[in-house]
Amino acid sequence: MISAPTGVGKSWLAYALGHKACRDGFSVLYRRAPRPFAVLATTRGEGHLLRKLAMLERTLLLIIDDWGSDPLTTEQRRDPLEIVDDHYEKESLLVTSQIPMSRWHELMGDPTIGEAILDRGVHRAHRIELMGPSPRKR
Repeated sequence: MISAPTGVGKSWLAYALGHKACRDGFSVLYRRAPRPFAVLATTRGEGHLLRKLAMLERTLLLIIDDWGSDPLTTEQRRDPLEIVDDHYEKESLLVTSQIPMSRWHELMGDPTIGEAILDRGVHRAHRIELMGPSPRKR
């Protein structure tokens, strides 16, 4: 988990870690959040949800950038739990967010799902909190 205000370098750092993992031979998928959830909604409608979730599960490093930037629909609320649960203690999941973890329950709109995600996502997670001014403002 990488958290920081806008422009401090969360995405850059996540991308750099993903690039290094690729060079070391790991499969990596980088997606800005809400895109993976929109794709899952589409595949759910087409009847291919389990196949798409299986593809995500096989990815050794899944990077979800800008978590919490857009609200999830009621239908999409279970998708992050499926992704986190599939990666829990098996594969790596890197999430960047401007939103502190203490507010993730609000993001989910369902305290039970939020608690389940935090339980699996924080249990053995490394947390990096970046601080400082945005280099873009120079």
